[in-house]
Amino acid sequence: MAEAKAREDDDTAPRFVTGSTMRHTIVMTATGSIGLVAIFIVDFANLFYIAQLGETELAAAIGYAGTLMFFITSAAIGTTIGITALVSRALGAGDKDRAKQTAGTGLIFIFALISVLSLFCWLFLESLLSGLGATDRTLEVAIGFLQIVIPSMPLLALGMAMSGLLRAVGDAKRAMYVTLGAGVAAAIMDPIFIFALDMGVNGAAVSTTLSRFALLGMGVYGAMKVHDLVTVPSQEALRMHLGGLVAIAVPAILTNVATPVGNAIVTRAIAPFGDDAVAGWAIVGRIIPVAFGAIFALSGAVGPILGQNYGAGRIDRVQRAFMDALILILAYSVVVWAILFLARDPIVALFDAEGNAAGLVILFCTYVAASFIFNGALFVANASFNNLGFATYSTVFNWGKATIGTLPFVWLGAQMEWGGGGAQGVLIGQALGSVVFGLAAVITAYRVMQKLEPPKGDAPVVTHRPEPAPFASGKAAS
Repeated sequence: MAEAKAREDDDTAPRFVTGSTMRHTIVMTATGSIGLVAIFIVDFANLFYIAQLGETELAAAIGYAGTLMFFITSAAIGTTIGITALVSRALGAGDKDRAKQTAGTGLIFIFALISVLSLFCWLFLESLLSGLGATDRTLEVAIGFLQIVIPSMPLLALGMAMSGLLRAVGDAKRAMYVTLGAGVAAAIMDPIFIFALDMGVNGAAVSTTLSRFALLGMGVYGAMKVHDLVTVPSQEALRMHLGGLVAIAVPAILTNVATPVGNAIVTRAIAPFGDDAVAGWAIVGRIIPVAFGAIFALSGAVGPILGQNYGAGRIDRVQRAFMDALILILAYSVVVWAILFLARDPIVALFDAEGNAAGLVILFCTYVAASFIFNGALFVANASFNNLGFATYSTVFNWGKATIGTLPFVWLGAQMEWGGGGAQGVLIGQALGSVVFGLAAVITAYRVMQKLEPPKGDAPVVTHRPEPAPFASGKAAS
C-alpha cells in the first residue's frame, strides 16, 4: 500500500499504463497541438507578412530557406524521438535514475549533433541553396535569412528535447507551454522586426532566433526544475546510455531526414516552373503544419504512451493505443480536408497568390490534402516502430516514401499537362506516393504488434489482468 501511494505521489510515475488509451492519446495530442500549431501559425504569419512586401522573390526565398532548415530540424526531431522513447520506457519500468541518466546523455548528444550540422550548413549555404534551385535575388535573400537563423538551431534542438522529456513523463500541459511560449514570443516580435524596424525578411529571421531562447528557457524549467528529469551522466553512464540512444536515434534521424529529402526533391521539381510556383509551394508548406498540426502532434504524443506501456509489459494497451491513434488520424484528416476545401479561395486571396501559386494552393486544398490520411498513418506507424524496438522499419518506410515514393511520381506528374501546368502534377505525384507508403507502413506495424512481446530487462510495473487486446493474437495479448 505504501509503495502504491509513493508511486501516486511521484510525478514521474508512469501515467499511461492505466486508464483509457484513447483519452491519453486525445489529451496528449490536444495539448501538443496547441503549442506546435502556435509555432506553425507564426511561420504562416511570417510568410503572410513577407507576402505583403510585394515581392515574389521574397516568398520564394523563404520556401528555399525552409526546405534547408527542415533537414536540421528533422535531425533534431529524430534525436528527440530516441530520447523520448528511452526515457518513457525507463519510467514505465519504474527506473527514474535510468531515465535521468538517459535524458542527460540525450541532451549532450543532441546539442553536439545539431551544432555540427548547423556549422556545415552555414559554411556551404550558397551551394546548398543553389542545389535546390535558388538563383539571383531569391538566392541572396535566402542566404541572408539563414545566416541569422542557423546559429540558433542548437537552441531549438535542446528546447525540442526538453519538450520531449515532458511528454515522456506525461506532463502534456508543460510540454505544450514550451512550444506555445516560443510561438507567442515570435508572434509579438514578428511585426516589430519586419515592419516597425523595417528589416523585412531579416526581421523575420531575428524574431525566429530570439523566440528559440524562450523555447529553451521554458523547457529547462519544466524538465529540470519541476520534474528533475535530467542529471549529468558520468563517463561510464554516458557510454552505457549513448549506445542505446544511438540505436534508436540514428534510425529515427535517418527516418526524419527522409522527409526533407522528399521535400527537396519536390522543391527542385517545382523550381523550373518559376518563382511563382515556388512561392505557391512555400504557401502550401505553411498551410500543411497549421492545418495538420494535430497529426504531427499525435505522432509525437502516442510515442510516450506506447513506450510506457511497452516498458510495463502491457502489450494489449500498446495495440489499443495504436488503433486509437489511427482512428483519430482518419477523423481529423477528413474534417480538415473539408475545411480547406471550403476555404481555398480565401486562402489564395490572403496571400495575393496568382498564376501557378494560386493553382497549387487550390489544388492542395481541393484534392491533395486528402493524402494526409495516409501521411498521418505513416507517422503513427513510424512512432510505433521507434518506440517498440523496430526503428529500422521507420527508416525504410520514410526513405522509401522520400525516394521511390517521390521521384518517379513527381517526375511523371511534371510531364503531364494539368490545369495549371506541370507544377500541379508534381504535387499530385507526391500525394500518390504518400498513399502507397502509408498503407504499407500500417500493415507492417499491425503485423509487428501481433508478434510483440514484453522487452527483456524492463520489469513490468503493472500486474493487474490486461484488457482485451484489439488484435486477434494470443501471443500479443499475453
